[in-house]
Amino acid sequence: MIYGRPIVEISRKFLQWVLCFTFADEYFLESAFIPFLYNSMIIKHDPDTILPYLTDASNMSGGVAEKIVIPETQEELIDIVRTSYSSKIPMTISGGGTGLSGGRVPFGGIVISMERLRSMRIDADQCVAVVEAGLLLRELQDEAEREGLLYAPDPTERSASIGGTVSANASGARTFKYGATREFVQGMKIVLANGETLTLRRGECIAKGMVLELISDQGTSYRLELPSIVMPTRKHAAGFYVKENMDAIDLFIGSEGVLGIIVEVILKLLPKPDRIIAGVVFFDTIENCLSFVETVRDRSYRNRMASLQGEATTGFDARALEFFDEKALDFVRDHYPSIPSPCAGAVWFEQEVNDVNEQSLLEEWYELIAPNTPYLDEAWFAISETDQESLREFRHAVPSKAYERIRELGQQKIGTDMAVPDEHFLTLYQYYLREFAEHNFEYVIWGHIGNSHVHANIFTASPDQYVQAKACYARCIEKTIELRGTISAEHGVGKIKAGYLKRMYGSDVITSFRAIKKSLDPAMLLGRETMFAADDN
Repeated sequence: MIYGRPIVEISRKFLQWVLCFTFADEYFLESAFIPFLYNSMIIKHDPDTILPYLTDASNMSGGVAEKIVIPETQEELIDIVRTSYSSKIPMTISGGGTGLSGGRVPFGGIVISMERLRSMRIDADQCVAVVEAGLLLRELQDEAEREGLLYAPDPTERSASIGGTVSANASGARTFKYGATREFVQGMKIVLANGETLTLRRGECIAKGMVLELISDQGTSYRLELPSIVMPTRKHAAGFYVKENMDAIDLFIGSEGVLGIIVEVILKLLPKPDRIIAGVVFFDTIENCLSFVETVRDRSYRNRMASLQGEATTGFDARALEFFDEKALDFVRDHYPSIPSPCAGAVWFEQEVNDVNEQSLLEEWYELIAPNTPYLDEAWFAISETDQESLREFRHAVPSKAYERIRELGQQKIGTDMAVPDEHFLTLYQYYLREFAEHNFEYVIWGHIGNSHVHANIFTASPDQYVQAKACYARCIEKTIELRGTISAEHGVGKIKAGYLKRMYGSDVITSFRAIKKSLDPAMLLGRETMFAADDN
C-alpha cells in the first residue's frame, strides 16, 4: 500500500521539464520559476497562525519564532535548511505537537513543520514500512493492521508524528513486551544542519570502540568521539545513546532533533497477533498490587527467555502492565462507577492468545490474580474486540483527563517521567507519596509499572504551590539518580529537563554531548536549548 504525493511530484517534475525547455533566460528561471515550482510550500508570518506552533503538550511558555515553514517535499526541506544554515538562522523542528518536554517550543529563528511529509509504503512480504516523518502514528498503526501486521510501539498519544516518536525514542504500554521505538527502526534518512543528507541502515555503520565515523550522501566525513558513560539498563530516553561499538543509527534515535532532522524511516513490523485478552484488576492494598505485578513480570521474563532458548512454554507473557493509583481511580470514578471502593490501585493488562492456548492462559491469569485481591469478582475482563476497546478507553481516560485539567489551569505540566530498576520501584513510589503528602499536593499516579516507570502528575492551585511542586520534582529527580534510574524514560529531555540531564550525567558528559552536536551542527542551529541548557550552548 502506498500513500503520498505521486501526482503532485510528477506534475512538478513535468512543469520543471517544460519550463526548462521553454525559457532560456537563466535569471528568469531563478527569480520566477523556482518560487512557482515550490508554491505548495506554506510560510506563515501572521502571529495568530504562528501561535499554535510555539508550544507543545507540555504547555511550556516563552516560544517565539520569525515564521513557520511547511515544506511539501524533502527537496523543499533541504532547500530551507541550506538557506537557514548559510544565514545562521536557528531551526526548530515541529512534529505533531504532542511532546511533553518543550522540545518543539522555539527560542527564535524559524519553525520547520513536518506535517506535510506524510508518505507511507508498507511491504507486507518484508514486514517493513517506509514512512516520512510527518506521518501520524495512528495512520501507520491502522494501515499496518489492515495489512495483517502490527507496529508495536504505542505511545499514549496516537496523533504523534512518526518523526517525533523516533526523535524521542517514544514508548508506551506495549514496551513491556516489545521494547521502545528504537527496537523497530531499521533505517533512516537525516538532513543535517548544513543541508547534507545522511542515509543509515542498521548494521551498516558501526563505531570502532568509542569513535564513530559518519559519511554523508555528499561524501563529507564526520568523526564523532563518544563519551564512556553508564546508561540505565531499563527504559531510557534521556540524552544521546552512546556505547562502545554502537550502531550509528542509535545515536540519532532519541536525539530529539538536535543532531539532524529525521525525514524518513524504515520501520520493522510484526505479524498481527491472532487475538488479545485483556483485564483490569483492582486491589485493596498497594502491597498486593505490587506483589501481583512482580509475579506477572517475573513469569513473563522467564517465558521469554525459555522461548528464545527453544524451550516449550505455556505462552504466558503480558504485553502490557499498566498501573493506576487510588487517586487516579477516583479521578475517573464518575465515568466508571463500577470501580470498587475502597480501592488502593488497579492494573490493566493485555495478553496475546490463539485458538490453542486462549483458555489455558485465561486460567493461568485467574490463578495469579486470585491470591492477590479480594476483588476478583469485580475485575473487568475483555475477550471481544468491543470489550477490549472499552478497556483501552479506560486506560487512556486518566492521562486524558489529567492533561485537560492542566490545560484548564493554564499550567506547565509537572509530571514525573522517571524510571528505576525493578528492585527500586517501591522505594521511589513511597518517596513520591511522602513528598506529595508533606506539601498537600493534589496529584494522580499512573503508568507503565511493568517497566517500573509511572507518571505522577501534580496539580497546583497557586503560583506559590507551583514553585513548591517544581522543587519537589527536583528532589524526585535526585532520588531517581540515587536509585540508578533515568530522569526520562519516554518523554525525552527537551528544554524543560536540560538542567536535570547535566545533574544525571555531570558536566564532563554534557560537554562531550555538546561536542558531538557541534561536529554535526557547528553553529548550534538545530533545536536551540533542547537537551542543552542555555549556558551549555
